Amino acid sequence: MERDDDRQLFTMLQKRSKLRRGSEGYRRLSIDIIAQRQIRQKVKDRWKHVLDALGFKNEADGLLTVTSGTSYESLRKPQEARKLLNFLAEQTTIFGRNRGTGPPERYLFVLDRLLLLDIGDDFLSAARHFYPVEEEEEDDSSSSDGGPPPPGPVLVKLGSEAQEEEEAEEEAEEEVEEEAEEEAEVVEEEIEDVDLDVDLE
Repeated sequence: MERDDDRQLFTMLQKRSKLRRGSEGYRRLSIDIIAQRQIRQKVKDRWKHVLDALGFKNEADGLLTVTSGTSYESLRKPQEARKLLNFLAEQTTIFGRNRGTGPPERYLFVLDRLLLLDIGDDFLSAARHFYPVEEEEEDDSSSSDGGPPPPGPVLVKLGSEAQEEEEAEEEAEEEVEEEAEEEAEVVEEEIEDVDLDVDLE
């Protein structure tokens, strides 16, 4: 189920629901929605990759599941989770390289669970390792405010298996991009068929 706090996707879904199926606006939004869902999947896959490296492969799906029924009242360590979420957004690229819109709110609930398992700091360290911020970005951020650079990553033991998983993830991301393009083409063809049917009528 889509969460209201995934604002960009939710807004697009709401706009599309008010458009005539098969119209140009509907078609464009459908393609944008597919692309946005692919981005969401990529972020989720990065989180799963880090959890796998920390030994939580079997628990990853459960830890990452957040629905519209998950309330803020259920948070046990909201302030610590919010702080950790901001660290991840600022010190890693686990949410992607375009971080201007801020991190997805759903991961606040995930981090709250990780804090209860006492692996919040370990997750941050591993995320810094797998998805580091580019050096140029770090230099810009440290020089702009005159403050010290963000703390370096804590040593995380990563075996050959974790490295192989990282390489496999890169290949998977390329496949996801190809699938997104193919799916977008299918949507275009389906909508074109709808347009033809409407014209014939």
